[in-house]
Amino acid sequence: MGQLALAKPGRVRAVPRAGHIELDWEPVPGAAGYLIERTEQGATPQLVRHGGSDVAAVAGPPFADTGLADGPEYTYRIGAVAGAEYPVRSWSEPASARTAAGQAGPVTVTVNASTGDAAPEGGNGGTGRLDRIWRMTGAERLSQLLLRDEDGPSEPVPGGGPSPGQIAAEFAAALRLAHDDLGATMVRAHAILHDDNAVVTRGEDGGLRYDFTRVDAIYDRLLELGLRPVVELSFMPAALARDPGQTVFTYRAIVSPPADWAQWRDLVAALAAHLVGRYGIDEVARWAFEVWNEPNLEVFWSGTQQEYLRLYAEAAAAVKSVDSRLRIGGPATAAGEWVELLAAQAAETGMPLDFVSTHTYGNLPLDLRPALRRHGLGGIGIWWTEWGIGAGHFGDVHDGVLGAPFVLSGLLAADGRVDALAYWVVSDHFEELGRPPRLFHNGFGLLTVGNLRKPRYWAVHLAEQLGDQRLTLAADGDGANTLVRAVAARREDGTIDVLVWNGTINVALREGDPRLLRSVELTVSGLPDGPLTASLARVDEAHSNIAAYCPAGTGWPDEPLWARLRAADELYDRPLPEVRPADGTASFAFDLPMPGVARIRLTPPPPP
Repeated sequence: MGQLALAKPGRVRAVPRAGHIELDWEPVPGAAGYLIERTEQGATPQLVRHGGSDVAAVAGPPFADTGLADGPEYTYRIGAVAGAEYPVRSWSEPASARTAAGQAGPVTVTVNASTGDAAPEGGNGGTGRLDRIWRMTGAERLSQLLLRDEDGPSEPVPGGGPSPGQIAAEFAAALRLAHDDLGATMVRAHAILHDDNAVVTRGEDGGLRYDFTRVDAIYDRLLELGLRPVVELSFMPAALARDPGQTVFTYRAIVSPPADWAQWRDLVAALAAHLVGRYGIDEVARWAFEVWNEPNLEVFWSGTQQEYLRLYAEAAAAVKSVDSRLRIGGPATAAGEWVELLAAQAAETGMPLDFVSTHTYGNLPLDLRPALRRHGLGGIGIWWTEWGIGAGHFGDVHDGVLGAPFVLSGLLAADGRVDALAYWVVSDHFEELGRPPRLFHNGFGLLTVGNLRKPRYWAVHLAEQLGDQRLTLAADGDGANTLVRAVAARREDGTIDVLVWNGTINVALREGDPRLLRSVELTVSGLPDGPLTASLARVDEAHSNIAAYCPAGTGWPDEPLWARLRAADELYDRPLPEVRPADGTASFAFDLPMPGVARIRLTPPPPP
């Protein structure tokens, strides 16, 4: 692929704001995102990295640059990029600003509860159906569903930690919660071909033997929980691997290419045919096959880039040989890379590609559609099959509150340009680097061991509770549409939810920044006559934050502490005084810390 020369962004503005600088610019056609270069007085220019995200580029304007000192002048340049791995070809003209002195005024949020209106100026969405892109979730390998105490642990269980049988039960309960409460319909997980599942062995005669007994048990259980799989075709069975000694994770997943490409193709075809034979084509056509996991990282793929392209091509041909209705995609890469590479290969060779998949952490998803359009594939699905606030195991951001507004910002930013945004992962029952050493260990899960709900869980829960009908909304003030964002929607029964959050993708501010606290003045117009029940839900350091109830230094809770934690495991949601709209309008005022989430719910009386 040639290097794309995108135009430089125009009309760049750096606006002083309390505790941050707001950046805005004209979008560039063909851009996937934008790199931001910041120069402090007398210092060397640096790219804004948001506290260490795997992709520096942001999806688009406007953007809040946070974590700045008051006083110094900062100068910015913006550069458009065609993808996460592309360089900037042309930087914008510079723009400079200092953070604003003093306290910020209120952020005003106005919602029109009438349907059919255009979005007002400054709005972040008109009417239409809410796109529930969070209904795919990520999970550790699904073989955890089959763990039994009588089999013994695969490794020593840390003192006080759950037994294998408890892990299986809690992991299943976590997946059921994801389905029943968060609306999840699909789950993407690692290692269905791992030798723990004994899928393929080589006989004394050198021939291959397939056994899908454990695969069947896993998928039977998953379907019982109401979920369908994204069948991640990984990792390489030892019987097929060119080098079985090349492994990753404590469970030694083999990351080698196959020794014989025909045998890889035969295995994938046999698996797909078996699944169709067992569950029926109408069912399996609603699943998906994804080829490998993060092959652009040496730790996950010891082959070359070209060998991955062949791995994909062989798998795609195998799956489609079973039935053309079966969906297959990739490249399942880290940091948004290789998407255009795979699309170009598909366009050039006719290789099947039903969706592209990739991952990012610590940032909001880039816009992949322009890259696909460049190769005539603008209509295929875009799936971010791993996404989260941090990529580091035991990183000190996973249990905290910053993840809640981060999740909501990602869901809003990706609305209309992404088909699936799967948070990685649903449960802290996660074994890549071994079993969790203590309850609050900053695991990737939305749920702790024991299925206590973290702030990130509540963010997805609040999104799922929104009605299908989006309402027009506008926000104005210091931090509006960058730090403070909002979405409003109506249910069929007339219930209106206005979800407002205050957050930054800069994980260096995981403990917050008092300069970024905002007061919110919310006005909802177009309401029906008559009284409405109102309530306020919150997620912040003082509300819906389960880790705050566990004493620092706790390993595994004793029974009294477990009881206290389970009693505290609820969404803070309290009634407000009854609302009687004046001329169809109601107003609310509340403070919103950073990080923080608030939801105002207005419920009409039931019909007589």
